[in-house]
Amino acid sequence: MKKQIMSMSYNPYSLEGKTILVTGASSGIGRATAIECSQMGANLVITGRNAERLNETFLKLSKDGNHIQIVADLTKQEDLDRLVLDVPVLNGLVNNAGISFTKPIGFLKHEDLLKVYETNTFSPIMLTNNLLKKKKLEKSSSVVFVSSAASFGCSPANSVYGGAKSALANFMHYCTREITPSKMIRFNAIHPGMVQTELVDNLTFTEEELQRDIQRYPLKRYGTPQDVAFSIIYLLSDAASWITGVSLIIDGGVLNRM
Repeated sequence: MKKQIMSMSYNPYSLEGKTILVTGASSGIGRATAIECSQMGANLVITGRNAERLNETFLKLSKDGNHIQIVADLTKQEDLDRLVLDVPVLNGLVNNAGISFTKPIGFLKHEDLLKVYETNTFSPIMLTNNLLKKKKLEKSSSVVFVSSAASFGCSPANSVYGGAKSALANFMHYCTREITPSKMIRFNAIHPGMVQTELVDNLTFTEEELQRDIQRYPLKRYGTPQDVAFSIIYLLSDAASWITGVSLIIDGGVLNRM
């Protein structure tokens, strides 16, 4: 009977006792990731720019954990510095904060690149850099960068967004080469396809265009924030303790079909 009870409680994907920072936690993938991580036993530090929406996420976290919310715009140096100062030592970091952007190449302006790269590339790179310098990432911790299937150049008018996300994933590989051997910190990236979030809802597509796009996916649906969150949980957990430098595609099979 005792062996049976131990077997039922065994869970290598548990985040019990881990402290995890999730950026962009006020909506979408970030919100789902924070909520699901808390359900898996983690203590959450969540951050986002919108105080009201961040608090909505905070109220949905498991009541069993010791959670913190910090309002911050990571494109502002003073906010980034304050966040790094205020967070406890972490066992996991999810660099999720980002913005969407679509514009054909012929219409691009310099300020478009600055806006998208500042949020989607520069901020997560500098946050990771500062957390490392301040020794806020525990040895054997896990860092997950939320990139995108767009980084593989899979759809028109997505060059700036895809380029920014591709740069982020490439930075992950350099972290694995430079940081992992000395600190045993794991770095991985995930590449979601189209996920049904507020970002998708705000795109200027008709319902007919959306349905036509969905048919490109072998699984015949867009992903959900929870689909992505569960993959992030895997990479944060001890079940992935021998995985680093990996780009995990989560896209309902659409890239494979292309």
